[in-house]
Formats: sequence, C-alpha cells, structure tokens
Amino acid sequence: MVDPYEKIPEKSDPFWFEDVSLPRFESLEENIKSDVVVVGGGITGIASAYLLSQQNMNVALLESSRLLNGATGHTTAKVTAQHSLIYDELLNNFGYNVARMYYEANTDALHLVEKIITDEKIDCDFEKQDAFLYSTSGDYKVKLENEYKAYDRLNIKGQLTSKIPFDLSIENALMMENQAQFHPLKYLSKLVDILKERGVKIYEDTTAINVETDDSTKTQTVITRNDKRIQCNHVLICSHFPFYEGRGLYFSRLYAERSYAMALETKMAYPGGMYLSVDQPTRSIRSAKLNNKEVTIIGGEEHKTGQGGDMIEHYRALKRFSDSLYGEKSYTILNRWSTQDLVTLDKIPYIGPITKGQPNVLVATGYRKWGMTNSHVAAQIMVDNILGNINHAAEIFSPQRFQADPSLKKFFLENLDVAKHLIKGKIEPAHATIDELENDEGAIVKINGERKGAYRDEEGEVHIVDTTCTHAGCEVNWNSGERSWDCPCHGSRFSYTGDVLEGPAEKPLAKHDFSSFDVFDDEKTGY
Repeated sequence: MVDPYEKIPEKSDPFWFEDVSLPRFESLEENIKSDVVVVGGGITGIASAYLLSQQNMNVALLESSRLLNGATGHTTAKVTAQHSLIYDELLNNFGYNVARMYYEANTDALHLVEKIITDEKIDCDFEKQDAFLYSTSGDYKVKLENEYKAYDRLNIKGQLTSKIPFDLSIENALMMENQAQFHPLKYLSKLVDILKERGVKIYEDTTAINVETDDSTKTQTVITRNDKRIQCNHVLICSHFPFYEGRGLYFSRLYAERSYAMALETKMAYPGGMYLSVDQPTRSIRSAKLNNKEVTIIGGEEHKTGQGGDMIEHYRALKRFSDSLYGEKSYTILNRWSTQDLVTLDKIPYIGPITKGQPNVLVATGYRKWGMTNSHVAAQIMVDNILGNINHAAEIFSPQRFQADPSLKKFFLENLDVAKHLIKGKIEPAHATIDELENDEGAIVKINGERKGAYRDEEGEVHIVDTTCTHAGCEVNWNSGERSWDCPCHGSRFSYTGDVLEGPAEKPLAKHDFSSFDVFDDEKTGY
C-alpha cells in the first residue's frame, strides 16, 4: 500500500534560505576588546548590533555556528502584536498597565521594523496584513470572546467576526488590523551588510561559554570555547537559551517547545491575511514569496521538546490539514521544517540584566514563538539600558520580576515535569536492537546491558551515543523528523553524532565506536 504522505519532503530546510545568499565570517582566533559583545547571530543579536552601530559603538557579534541558522531562520515571520490568546490572560494576572505596555512595546517593535526597512531601503517582501485568531470549538469561542473584551479594555483595534476566507468550519475569529509579514532573511541579510560597512566585527563558529565580571573595573570578559577572550563594557546574551545564566537559574524558569511548518505551492490564489487557530493543536496560515512566486506557509503542532512522539507524524497532521484547506491534489509541498521556542513562566519574555549583581550583562529570551516583534522589543530595551535612556517597557520584561501567581504554580509544575521525565528515562526499556534498525532510522537500544542511542545512516553506518543529556542527566529521545536526540527536561538537542544543536547543554553526548563493542545484547527480554 502506498503511503498517502510519501510526498512529504525528506529534506528538512526552511525555504527562506533558497533565495538569499549570506556571507561567511571567520572564527575568533585572538583576544580583542570591544565596547559591547553581542552573543547570538539571530534576529535579536543582529537588530541589537544594528541599533548600537547607529550610536558609533564598537561592537563584536559572536555566533556559535552560522548567522541566522537557529530559530530566526526557521520562523513563519509574522510581525504582529497579536500573540495568540495573551491580553485577557495578562489583564487577569497582572492588570491593565502590564497588558497595555506589552501591546505597546510589540506595536512599537513592528513600527521599528518598518522604519528600518524604509530607512535602509530593504527589499524584503514587507506587507501589511490583518492578523486573525480563529476558534473551531465552543470552549475556544468563549475564550476568543473574552480576548475581544480585553482588546476593548486595552483600546486595541479589533473586530470579532464569524468568517475567514477559507473553507474551514469555525466558531468565530478575532482580527487585529494593520499587522505585517516579511521575508526575515532578506531583511537581516541587508542588516548584516550594513553592520559590515559600519565596522561591526562578526565572528562565526565562535562559541561563547562564560562571562567573567571584574567588580573593580566593572568590565566584562566573554570567554570562548577555544579560550579566546573579549574584554568589553557590556554583554548582550541573544543566544536563544542563555549560554551563561549567572545565578539566574534560567533552565528552571524556561521550557522548550517545538513546532512545525511546511511551504506549499497551491493552485489557488491566497485570499490575504495571517491566521492562527487558538484550539489545540494550533494551525497557522500565511502567504509568502519564493522567487517571485506566491506560496502558503502552514504551521502548528507544538509540543514540549523531546515529548512529541514520532516527529514525522506532526508533518503528516499538517498535510491532512492542508488537504482539508486546498484539496489533496491542489498543492505541492516545497519544504518542511521545525523550530524550537522558549516559554517563560508567565509568558512574558525575559529581557534585561541577567541578575541584579551583573547589571551590564543583559539577556533576551523566552519569546514564545513571537520573536519577530519581541526581538526588536529586546534590542530597544537593551540598547536603551546601555545608553542610559529610559525605556518604560523595561520593568515588565525584567528577568528579575516574579509574580507568585501564576509564576510560582508554573515553576512547580514545570519542574515536576522535569522530575517525571528524569525518572521515566532511567527506567524506560530500550525500543529496538541494532540489527533491527533500517537505514536512516534511530532508536534507543541496549548494548552489553547498557542503554544507548543508535542511528543507522543512509549508507548503513551506525552511530552510537550515550543517551544521558550532559546538562542535567535526563535521558534523550530520538527525533525521527529532524534526526536528532532531544531532551524532554530542558530542551537540549543533539545531532545523531552527539554534537550540541540547542542548549542549555554545552557538552556533546559521549560517542562510541560501533566496532568497539564485542558483545551485543539483542535479546528482547525486558524490552
């Protein structure tokens, strides 16, 4: 029987990279000095470096792999202050001022993106679009009505409607007007060119591992994995998960979620607008351009990292949704990809000094999938901090905030979940034997009585790693969709050869030579 989903592409790459050429940069091979060190070559780091360069500051930007290869390159790139169901929750938990400031900060960020595009004459497919949330069930219909009431209280222009221009059965929809979408890599590749022209030092393949603070001089030193040092006055940690946590315990205050997307070429013209379901699992819809052709991006299917089962099933679910939207024979899947996002205890990003004792080390993390605006909120807050400017949004995003409700409850729930998966991974049986692995298949196996992770690549070579995450000792799970080992506790991810793909882990999984094992326990007893 033919698999009806066999047309899902094997290759997992966002289409944003297909019509953009990014420059390469050398790694840092000497000790240097700078006014500011920006760690992280995604949208937050690049936007921050751009704003700092406007102030004629000496800036060094470090990226552990290649620029824009992380969450930024895997976004759906909606530039909007409509961050799913957030404003009713913020009003109920924190009150009017916090909810209104969150909206204003993200609206200002949208305007900042538009201003940069206009000032620098950037051709990046920037388009104003109305954004819609929609519900497909009675419970979420009520939640959307409450969100609309929150819009009204906060003076956010919105409209409740019963229709969207797709053949979907919905209960209602909530529109936020004059939002936007763009091609993120076209935007950021132009900013990278501007940074080069302004003398910003950019280093790729340069992994920062620590920050030392000299209390007497108030200077910082960023230390790289190859023991190079950058002395500076300020450090901006824009590395998705903070590579350096100080005493902030960020690993216990953030959790990681994965979500999925596909780019479709369809036979029908796109009706306009950006759409997101509020039911679970979520579904996201927007249009984009690829080589001057219109495509549709379908996204959704979020789950905690390492806890999503067989990852290819999430793409199959998106394909079934696409079938219902367009008809199975009315589109072609061009690309598929996934991404990882960090969520804070109260859903507001952490932006500002990493701890009270290190006011010149600033962090930006926890965007909850809304990085296109929150990145520019972060860039503006951090640059204002360095310049000594007043930023009225800084207080609500401060990493030092802590609200007993809901933060305390969420803190215990998330860390209870970590403990559950820590124990579960230690006692869970292996799922296969080495001999059972097909080419391009990975699984937890038992070798000489020990739990290992094994992947047989497309050429038949077997790669074996320890399955104990090097961050906190949880047991990783195999991600068939991305061919990676993912940790269900704090979201660390490793390649099939054990190399770190996502933090907070800093060290790779231990690797083993397949030929070094003399005896293989292929018995299924106890599996």
